[in-house]
Amino acid sequence: MQPITQVLTFLTEIEKLKNVLRKSRPVGLKRYENSAEHSWHVAISALMLKDFANDEVNIERVVKMLLIHDLGEIDADDIIIYDSETSANKNKERNGMIRLLALLPDNMGEEWLMLWDEFETGDSADAKFAKAIDRVPPLIHNLHDEGHSWKKHNISKEQVFNLNKKRIGNGSQTLWLALEEQLNEAVEAGILK
Repeated sequence: MQPITQVLTFLTEIEKLKNVLRKSRPVGLKRYENSAEHSWHVAISALMLKDFANDEVNIERVVKMLLIHDLGEIDADDIIIYDSETSANKNKERNGMIRLLALLPDNMGEEWLMLWDEFETGDSADAKFAKAIDRVPPLIHNLHDEGHSWKKHNISKEQVFNLNKKRIGNGSQTLWLALEEQLNEAVEAGILK
């Protein structure tokens, strides 16, 4: 198979991400977001919020991470973040990434798998910021949808604050403080309990 045909095969296969439904609904809509929409949203969010990163980041690397970070969900499906941080779930996602990236020619997938692994470990400044940004749309969705997915999945305010304070604060303390204020308002309004 020619290299260009292999890339086209990969691009066709990742269309399946559009069929992976997430647990939150886009602002103003009563349908669930798909993972491809989420990837677009976090990529543009990173571009808009890059100046608020705790450390200097390579925004091109961050955007690449965010565009691929959920491709493994094609095989593993989406699991709400408050339940997904298990090694079994992460192994299933990584195996999905390996399967997809093997479709690419000439070891092209190696760079992308390294970026995916870097995102997952969250050790570099780029990965910390990417992981922070990954949390923004689900919070926005819940804040503007009366806490729909928090309520549906019995997510407590302690879970929301603990996970997001660490995840977002590691990448952007400024962003966390702005979102924390909105979350506190949601608690006062009875949206988050």
